[in-house]
Amino acid sequence: MRFCETDAVGHVNNVSYFIYLEEARTRFFEFIQMDQLKQRSGGKLHFMVASSKCDYLKQAYSRQRITVHTKVTRIGTKSFQLDHEIKNAETGDVIAAGGATLVCFDFLAQKSVEIPLEIRSVLEQYLLTPAKL
Repeated sequence: MRFCETDAVGHVNNVSYFIYLEEARTRFFEFIQMDQLKQRSGGKLHFMVASSKCDYLKQAYSRQRITVHTKVTRIGTKSFQLDHEIKNAETGDVIAAGGATLVCFDFLAQKSVEIPLEIRSVLEQYLLTPAKL
């Protein structure tokens, strides 16, 4: 946690948690090689956030070290859910829990589309099991 991510009372600002969740999604996509999967599916598809949330369970402070655990919790026809736990790296205490629903979207056609089978099968490997990032 960086000092610039804190608010006037010295704890991490609520907006900063969404940055951590975005970083966790990015690392998860890198881990499963999402860019290569999308290319093999024609390269036209993207995943965009349709919904996101974060529940704040404990306060976090500047210079505190955290870990973020990410897992797939739902796979639909055109969307899937990633859930995250933000933990104190030293104690393992859960500081916050959040998630995002991501929709498979074709920007050329301007519509949501089915998740390709190859991407679906990779996502299923992490269904309810945290990825070891």
